[in-house]
Amino acid sequence: QIHLVESGGGLVQPGGSLRLSCAVSGRLFRLYAIAWFRQAPGKQRELVAGITNGGSTSYSDSVKDRFTISRDLAKSTVYLQMNSLKPDDTAVYYCNADPDGLGYNFGVYDYWGQGTQVTVSS
Repeated sequence: QIHLVESGGGLVQPGGSLRLSCAVSGRLFRLYAIAWFRQAPGKQRELVAGITNGGSTSYSDSVKDRFTISRDLAKSTVYLQMNSLKPDDTAVYYCNADPDGLGYNFGVYDYWGQGTQVTVSS
């Protein structure tokens, strides 16, 4: 069983930064691919960034060059560094695990955290 716990959300002004954390339980963490999704009110959940078990990263066009996904294998934690935040980034952010490890199945397996709210507003 894989458990994920997000933290680090909050209220930030436009242009500001936040770092989200996703703590992952499970002794096979290094084998998993992990992704960050977000869901804004009235919108579908969308994939924001992902990292494979080999460390390859990918980003949606809307966050490329502003967000960075990374992981700490020793802490079994994946981070999302968010810079130059915009009001459109306001959403609940969730992390998701793909135990297949290659990132082809982000959002397929039902391994989700509880989410953390990010609000970008002046």
